[in-house]
Amino acid sequence: MSKPPRLTPPPAARARLLATARGAFAVHEAGEPVRGTALLVPGFTGSKEDFVALLEPLSLAGYRVVAVDGRGQYESPGPREEAAYGLEELARDVLAQAAALGGGPLHLVGHSLGGLVSRAAVLRDPAPFASLTLMSSGPAAIAEEQQARTKLLVAALEALREDMPAVWAAMRAQDAPPQEGAAPDSPELTEFLRERWLRTVPEQLIATGRALISEPDRVVELAAVPLPKLVLSGEVDYAWPVPLLDEMAVRLGAERVVVEGAEHSPNAENPQVTAHALAAFWGSSAG
Repeated sequence: MSKPPRLTPPPAARARLLATARGAFAVHEAGEPVRGTALLVPGFTGSKEDFVALLEPLSLAGYRVVAVDGRGQYESPGPREEAAYGLEELARDVLAQAAALGGGPLHLVGHSLGGLVSRAAVLRDPAPFASLTLMSSGPAAIAEEQQARTKLLVAALEALREDMPAVWAAMRAQDAPPQEGAAPDSPELTEFLRERWLRTVPEQLIATGRALISEPDRVVELAAVPLPKLVLSGEVDYAWPVPLLDEMAVRLGAERVVVEGAEHSPNAENPQVTAHALAAFWGSSAG
């Protein structure tokens, strides 16, 4: 899961509800659309806070930046029905969010699972978007080792969906120990991660977890969409190995950026370099 480097948005950011034709979504928003708007879609177990360190540098670069909690994620409500969280349903939500954000160039960024959702949205209707960035998000299902972990998590959620604290405790017990010399999570971050988990609808996690282990390769379909594309990742990725992301970028005819010093969450692990790469790509996409 992404761990935000800080929990407090910059002073210029604002938290609000984005009203759409498919309901209201909690967002963090910053900046004015001088050069365009960016819609940032988080990954599995994630939330808008995963992008908090991108808000200031991207808004200073002239973009209105809107990071969203998807349906059933953290502060966005959602039903207790698994069918509501299929990728096509979540894609329709992204298209509704795009419509609510209004005119002007709109750059779509999907992190991890959010990349699969964003891809589905673009394949359904690319018209609202000026570009697509797949951030640490691959061509199909996640790597086999991660599939095994995700299957265990989905099974635990299916059995204990009414006892989310127990699933959280079991999941954290399986976490790898911190690397030598790495600082432990602060008490504030630990509490936030737990609270986010408890406020996420279990059916959302079950359905999206299944999507991560079953998504087919749709690169050929996406390559046919005449939209500027960027594949951005860290130097290491456990969900989709970096060589696989390199290959996907070639197949898509996409630009490729590898963020130094980052792994699966360059948005949180090296946000300044990530923001610079995004703004450079969007600028080139504008012609």
